[in-house]
Amino acid sequence: MASANARKLGVALDFSPCSMRALKWTVDNVLKEGDVLILVVIRPTEYYEHGEMQLWEVTGSPLIPLSEFSDPTYMKKFGLTPEPKTIAIATAAEKEKKAVPLMKIYWGDPREKLLEAIDHVNLDTLSIGNRGLGPLRRAIMGSVSNYVVNNASCPVTVVKSADHGQHH
Repeated sequence: MASANARKLGVALDFSPCSMRALKWTVDNVLKEGDVLILVVIRPTEYYEHGEMQLWEVTGSPLIPLSEFSDPTYMKKFGLTPEPKTIAIATAAEKEKKAVPLMKIYWGDPREKLLEAIDHVNLDTLSIGNRGLGPLRRAIMGSVSNYVVNNASCPVTVVKSADHGQHH
């Protein structure tokens, strides 16, 4: 169980290889015993279903414990299927580092929602993968990691892909 002064470490997660690397890096290098590991999942609005989820459109989902975010039936109501690698990393963090893994899901623009998560969840740090969008898409959308680094109210670590820049 996390103590009242436990650090809250956020990881932006979209289940891409890059975000998985950021999650693993955070667990391996930053996470300490008793920390709260918050997986911040941002879903495009088109994945947003009406009904129960309408309550969470603005505030995001409740904080979901590992026992629930590893349960396919529970996650179906958020339009998500548990991702085995994510579950494995979170389980290892819980067992080996006595951390408390939680998931929070938002719908909408990743740039805005990551900043919201930092403030609403009161994150101490956020790790984010550099997605490596192509130059055209980056010119139109701007880099999510860049935006978050420049606007976040907590320290942000951008975890680069190991193969960044080699396959262009």
